[in-house]
Amino acid sequence: MTDGTLTDDLRHELTALLDRAGIHAERGLIARMLQTALLLGRESTDRLDLKIASAALSEMHEAFRLFQPFHRVPKVTVFGSARTLHDDPLYTQARDVAAELAGDGWMVVTGAGPGIMQAAVDGAGARMSLGVSIRLPFEQPAETIVEQDAQIVSMKYFFTRKLMLMKESRGFICLPGGFGTMDEMFELLTLQQTGKAEPMPIVLLDAPGGSFWSGLKTFVDEHLVPAGVISPNDLDRVLITDSVEQAVADITGFWRNYDSLRWVDDRLVLRLVHEPSDAEIQTLNERFGDMCAEGRIERSGPLEPEVADGDVVELPRLVLNLRQRAVGSLFALIRAIDALPSAG
Repeated sequence: MTDGTLTDDLRHELTALLDRAGIHAERGLIARMLQTALLLGRESTDRLDLKIASAALSEMHEAFRLFQPFHRVPKVTVFGSARTLHDDPLYTQARDVAAELAGDGWMVVTGAGPGIMQAAVDGAGARMSLGVSIRLPFEQPAETIVEQDAQIVSMKYFFTRKLMLMKESRGFICLPGGFGTMDEMFELLTLQQTGKAEPMPIVLLDAPGGSFWSGLKTFVDEHLVPAGVISPNDLDRVLITDSVEQAVADITGFWRNYDSLRWVDDRLVLRLVHEPSDAEIQTLNERFGDMCAEGRIERSGPLEPEVADGDVVELPRLVLNLRQRAVGSLFALIRAIDALPSAG
């Protein structure tokens, strides 16, 4: 096992262990996790590293169990400061936007703390809320519904918490906050900019008349873009607003026609709710044809790997060979698809 692989005897023992545990689905992935754990022990891994790996896996397990019953329910994550007081207009904004989205059938995911997080849970209610808290030595826990909510998991590490705050949500709303909120917001932008996450609507919501997020845009326009460290349109995918109504419309409208995407070899497949007409596809090619490395945007049925996986095969599709550097324009293409007349 010195080369990172198991001996035949150990592989047979792992197979027998999986049989005894009654594990039949995704056996290869389960075996790989067990193999990694054995390798960590074989290689005399430092105790602290083992504690990190063990705790991270345990925390993810608990979080997966929390989220699993709500897998098919659309979710939006609300980020913001834990120090926002109840009488702050930002508290009202967070409460109201969460209430509106919950009324539309969206579950609200928060960091399960005080301030903006508690405001969002106040708005959505316990039944429509999921919380992923962090154990800190100096922050007070939420005093009302957050700490009483059974739909909550507590974590030691920020990186596992951040994963669960982002993994299943189909939209994100950031209200003004400190280092933690900025970290979460920039993580979202980084994942979108690099194509490591599927396109998602991101709203930067301010208090009525507030300038917190417009100040960020000024910094981006006056410093980051001229320095060449980001592209001029990298912030275009983000809505900056002080309107709860606009925030809700931006989150829900993103899914008006667009459903999901999947890569099949070099082809990007966009699954839609409504099938576009020939004229609409022509319009999309006129506007976004330069995103294609070759060919054009075309209508398609489910591709063979999608059929094999039973991957929403009932939905119409558009397929294109996306240029690697065009991932930043994908958000604009999806918005255009949502605005097609055929989308209703």
